Amino acid sequence: MANFRLLSLLFASLLLSSQTLLDFCHAEGGPEVDTKSRVVISEDESPFSYKEEAANGPKQWGSINSTWKNCGDGKFQSPIDVPEQKLAVPGGLGRLKRNYKPAPAQLVNRGHDISLKWNGDAGELQINGTDYKLQQCHWHSPSEHTINGRRFAMEVHMVHMTPNHDVAVVGILYKFGRPDPFLAKLLSHIKTLDKKGTDLGIVNPQDINFGSRKYYRYFGSLTVPPCTEGVTWTVVNKVRTVSREQLSALRNAVHDGFEENARPVQALAGRQVYLYAGQ
Repeated sequence: MANFRLLSLLFASLLLSSQTLLDFCHAEGGPEVDTKSRVVISEDESPFSYKEEAANGPKQWGSINSTWKNCGDGKFQSPIDVPEQKLAVPGGLGRLKRNYKPAPAQLVNRGHDISLKWNGDAGELQINGTDYKLQQCHWHSPSEHTINGRRFAMEVHMVHMTPNHDVAVVGILYKFGRPDPFLAKLLSHIKTLDKKGTDLGIVNPQDINFGSRKYYRYFGSLTVPPCTEGVTWTVVNKVRTVSREQLSALRNAVHDGFEENARPVQALAGRQVYLYAGQ
């Protein structure tokens, strides 16, 4: 318990100094601007690649842009492999408190992924008494996080932010199987999506089913440049299902050659991964 609280305080201090988290969470139709640091990140993320052998591949991200140094030098990077045999079960974790609600949303092709952005108040996720407002979700295929070395077909990231720009992300893993009900509602829009994006009207984030109270918790980073650290990660224990048609639609919609858009797993570097067993 004491170690968990100490780590929470350590990463809370890191969060307060993060200058580029807002870029990631507030993707607009044009270039993204951090109102604090004035760092501009284009929505077209083509300067980086997910191909290992490419000159701008994941191992080179940290040298492509001076603001991306964390991608190469960061000590607490994401994603990670979750080692189920080495998990801590602290008493300080509790059930995820979700208070999501329907809000206007837009489907956006950001070049490196397909994102669903809520433009109104879509509710929040509460962690340790702090409310993190839901901003957007986006999909990676294959999954970025792995469990005991096993990679899955897909992963959705639900991105949340506090007024102080502290970020918490929920990751949900998927294997091939029955269609995902939430993606089923979006499938026709995904198949016809262009660079302009598509207004979806009201979308209820409660329709994204977690499927389990159990989850893994660790502290890491954004999984795309600038790889900013200080992110509170929650990876749901339950692996859900997605159909091959749904995954193909997501991959085909991405327009920068990122049909596969998963960053390789990063070293734990001494970090502890925690388990909430759903009591």
